[in-house]
Formats: sequence, structure tokens, C-alpha cells
Amino acid sequence: QVQLVESGGGLVQPGGSLRLSCAASGSIFSIDAMGWYRQAPGKEREFVAIIRSSGSTHYADSVKGRFTLSRDNAKNTVYLQMNSLKPEDTAVYICNCNASMWYWGQGTQVTVSS
Repeated sequence: QVQLVESGGGLVQPGGSLRLSCAASGSIFSIDAMGWYRQAPGKEREFVAIIRSSGSTHYADSVKGRFTLSRDNAKNTVYLQMNSLKPEDTAVYICNCNASMWYWGQGTQVTVSS
């Protein structure tokens, strides 16, 4: 079992920045990939970014060049640095990880509005 706890969401103006954190606990030795999805009101959940144990990353086209995903293995935490935020980035951001199966966090709200 793996537990994921997200933090760092909030309200930010367009063009601003936020950093989300996702801390893993439990059977962390079995974690391979960790990443983020997001879900806006009335829309399906969509992929944002993923980082594998090798350190390789992959981003959705909509966030490429603006978001950066990093991983601190010592703290079992991943960080999503979000820059140049747009109103269309408004969503609940949900952390997930793969440890023989997929685990999901509860999510953290990000609102981009003036």
C-alpha cells in the first residue's frame, strides 16, 4: 500500500507560478513512476506529467515548457513547478504513482484567475 498526500495548491493570477508537492509513504520501495493528472469541472481527468525512477520525464503538450516535474528520492516526494499559469490550467491536480498498481492522492485545487 502507498499513500499520497498533495499540497501547494491555491489561487494565483494568470502568468503566476505555483509549486505542488506530493509526498509518498507506505510501501515506497516499490514505487516506479510518479506523476500528476488534473481534472477541471465538467471535464475528464487528463494527464499532466510523469517522472520515472530513472529520472526521465514526460509532459502533456499543453504544459510542456511551462511545468517542470522533479523528484526527491530521499524525501519520497515529487514536485510540480508550474510557471506562466493560464486560466485553463484551473483544475484539481491529483498525484499518482505506480507501485505494482496505480495509487492516487485526494487532489489539490489550483485556480488561475484575476
